[in-house]
Amino acid sequence: MPSPRAIAVAQTVPVRGDVDRNVDEHVRLAHVAADAGARVVVFPELSLTGYEMDLAADLAFSRDDARLDPLVAVAGSRLLTLVVGAPVALEARLHIGAFILGPDGSLELYTKQRLGAFGPAASVDGVVPPAEATVFSPGVLNPLVRLDGHTAAVAVCADIGRPSHPLEASARGADTYLASMFVIPPEFDREAATLGAYAARHSLVVACANYGGPSGGLGSAGRSTIWSDRGALLVQLDAVGAGVAVAAEDGTGWHTQAIRARSGPQG
Repeated sequence: MPSPRAIAVAQTVPVRGDVDRNVDEHVRLAHVAADAGARVVVFPELSLTGYEMDLAADLAFSRDDARLDPLVAVAGSRLLTLVVGAPVALEARLHIGAFILGPDGSLELYTKQRLGAFGPAASVDGVVPPAEATVFSPGVLNPLVRLDGHTAAVAVCADIGRPSHPLEASARGADTYLASMFVIPPEFDREAATLGAYAARHSLVVACANYGGPSGGLGSAGRSTIWSDRGALLVQLDAVGAGVAVAAEDGTGWHTQAIRARSGPQG
């Protein structure tokens, strides 16, 4: 019999290209989530570097990157599964990756399958980042995540634009869908409606982690959200700032917390 789920989304305000400071912020928010009872914490797309196309190659992670060590340690000490985003170099190709760090010291990697691009309306400074396909290659790594008797699938941002992605996750036995996102304000309502519909259609608990501040010259919509497997919105953070939203189930239903953390370091 599966144990009740306790899922958190961590909303971060990334520091451009400063992996050490971003790792420290991830560790801090992981502790906040664990203190609230979470067993899995999902962070936004490219959360360890920010959405910085011009820095991705120089900051790229390897599979066994030592910069992940503090996150591996907190996953083990707090019995958490963490999903954290970073550019990843694999066999001379650069991918948008999501590292899955388990409480037992395990490390797996998901690579974004469907690359995206932002239009001029997304920019806050008049500069639009290049299309992801000019920097990254699409990936194929797609491990399932075991969570206290449940099974989760991972998605990274534009992956959710393909309806077959959550359908295939459900067909593989997933009952939870962990979406690591960067959603800009004009696109939030559409993306939220898509994720809520997937939750209801495929009986998936859906967690969406987004930035709480700008990155890569683009504004972010924040509002990191968790939906029930019937498509009901369970908990949502504010549009701006760092925080953690937690949804935990027991025999009586879902119990939620939206925790606004002090703003993370910016620079």
